[in-house]
Amino acid sequence: MLIMKKSGRKKSVLVTGGAGFIGSHVADDLIKLGYKVVVLDDLSGGFLENVNKKAIFIKGNVNDSLLVKDIFSKYSFEYVFHLAAYAAEGLSHFIKRFNYENNLLGTVNLINASVNSGVKCFVFTSSIAVYGKHQTPMTEDLLPLPEDPYGIAKYAAELDLESSHKMFGLNYIIFRPHNVYGERQNIGDKYRNVLGIFMNNLMQGKDLPIFGDGEQVRAFTYIDDVAPLIAGSIRKPGAYNQVFNIGADKHHTVNQLALKIGKAMGVKPALKYLPIRNEVKVAFADHKKIRRIFKNKNSVDLDEGIRRMVKWVKKSGIKKSKEFKNVEIYKNMPPSWR
Repeated sequence: MLIMKKSGRKKSVLVTGGAGFIGSHVADDLIKLGYKVVVLDDLSGGFLENVNKKAIFIKGNVNDSLLVKDIFSKYSFEYVFHLAAYAAEGLSHFIKRFNYENNLLGTVNLINASVNSGVKCFVFTSSIAVYGKHQTPMTEDLLPLPEDPYGIAKYAAELDLESSHKMFGLNYIIFRPHNVYGERQNIGDKYRNVLGIFMNNLMQGKDLPIFGDGEQVRAFTYIDDVAPLIAGSIRKPGAYNQVFNIGADKHHTVNQLALKIGKAMGVKPALKYLPIRNEVKVAFADHKKIRRIFKNKNSVDLDEGIRRMVKWVKKSGIKKSKEFKNVEIYKNMPPSWR
């Protein structure tokens, strides 16, 4: 493949997880901004059809340090957007080794390569899961107290980025999104993505599974209120070496969500309450900081976002959920996941 010389070339950026949900949207927005995008994805949770035709696609895993080193050497990235992760908070208790290998050690491979190749900024998609059971709304100045291995891995990666900035001068931007939904979300995964699970079940005439009493509180965030901000962050000098919550302000219970989805799909949903699982009951964040730097406002409310996603889901069709084959601990695992 011919690689253009620096003079007059587009700036090269790497998007890991670019065949996945948020990653593919970020890649699209980067291409719109005029960047040359290279997507690295192992297709374990993403799909090739999500990858923008104008992007260069490389099938591979961030855990492969030799592959990562080779890619960085070949493309001379100026920016890295790291969105590759297995984002199943609840399941992470039962797949600890898998979680840390993919969500922490894989990130370290990318950080090492970024330092060694002189990347200008490393944009990392963390998670609201780093906060744990903090008071709400959660603010960036709170000391993270993650409750699950997924949140622990994300926070450890955040700390490593901060350390790498102090030690090596690697600039970073950290985003902590929460409950993002929309087109291209993997609806065929019974362990995560509650909106996708609900919609997929309703198309099959199945009950909607809800852990506990359904009064868990979350702020559900439409993808178009997230991806463009992440993509454009490298053009915001005030965002460098900062951490930002990103997502919707208005929160809803899971029960309310189920009824909204049923209404949008023209179905009266049957709710199936399952034994409570170990999870944070109330989680939503404050977004004053990101609004101050990015001057943004959420534009898509939950009803409209659901309507858009339902339209896409009906066109895409029913998806089958795969069993996770690398479970390491079965003790206290929800029966519906076994």
